Amino acid sequence: MDKEQEEIQFLGFFGILKESCTIISSWRKIFTQITIFLILPLSFLYLAHIQITKTLFTVIIHNEFMLLNVLKGSKSFSEIDNMLSSNSEWVTFFRFKIGYLVFFAIVSLLTTSAVVHTIACIYTAKETTLNKVLSLVPKVWKRLMITFTWHFVFVFAYNFLFLVIVIFVLLDNGDIGIGCMTFLIVLFIAYFMGLLYITMIWHLASVVSVLEDSYGLSAMMKSRGLIKGKMGISTAVFFVLGLSFFGIQHMFKNFVVLGHGDGIGKRIVYGIICLILLSISILFQLIMETMVYFVCKSYHHENIDKSSLADHLGGYLEEFIPLQFKDVQLEQFDV
Repeated sequence: MDKEQEEIQFLGFFGILKESCTIISSWRKIFTQITIFLILPLSFLYLAHIQITKTLFTVIIHNEFMLLNVLKGSKSFSEIDNMLSSNSEWVTFFRFKIGYLVFFAIVSLLTTSAVVHTIACIYTAKETTLNKVLSLVPKVWKRLMITFTWHFVFVFAYNFLFLVIVIFVLLDNGDIGIGCMTFLIVLFIAYFMGLLYITMIWHLASVVSVLEDSYGLSAMMKSRGLIKGKMGISTAVFFVLGLSFFGIQHMFKNFVVLGHGDGIGKRIVYGIICLILLSISILFQLIMETMVYFVCKSYHHENIDKSSLADHLGGYLEEFIPLQFKDVQLEQFDV
């Protein structure tokens, strides 16, 4: 679909969703390849992590429960007590969590760079293949990792501040009355709104890190400026995407991890369904967040010169050439 670049800013939630569907439908081959080689493994990694975490944690809780119910001084008691005293199970648990988080972050950032770059190639009518996309991914990944690190710092500081406030309120009030409970509810609502805002900035900053010369803290600040004026549509897009993500996660926990699907066969089927749904959700998330970027750029009249963008993308295949977004006017913007 062809749209004047100035008209892009008027796209709402359903307009962005429609454009995303059009992009996927028109470029089915490349997005199918990206889904199979990057998004599907990412989704499998996330779901497998949920199952493995549940298994490891269940073993730890079971052993602690057995320690309380086994006769003290018995051989079984000594074996379980020695195992728990050495903290070997907890060490294994936290090693797995740390390893997962690092590996998931790496694969996630690789996937983000691949999808964003592909969409940019589509907009500039620049030919692209899976091999070209995969060859540039390692070069863009470093920039995305720096941006992600800053996001992690902000989230850690934000959560720490929230925890300190909650502890202070509880200690200061002693007994939790209606007033204190009301304040905590309002505080939790404000906390989740703030967390959503930080998440929106990070996702948009990831797109900026691929398509512009900014990355890290600079990309976060650039993203914050872009969202201004388009806060409503940005919130709607990321909120709905977040709901779909957690809905799939809840479905997987209920029907696969907790076994409410009844029988190993049904649990496998539910697991496959969740894997497919999560892969689709991640694909749409990456495409729609890139669309939000273009909507915000159009709203602020930061029109994008297609030739500059094409040169920028081509530079990834040799050496990085930062793309400068000036007040360059573009007659037509292809979506």
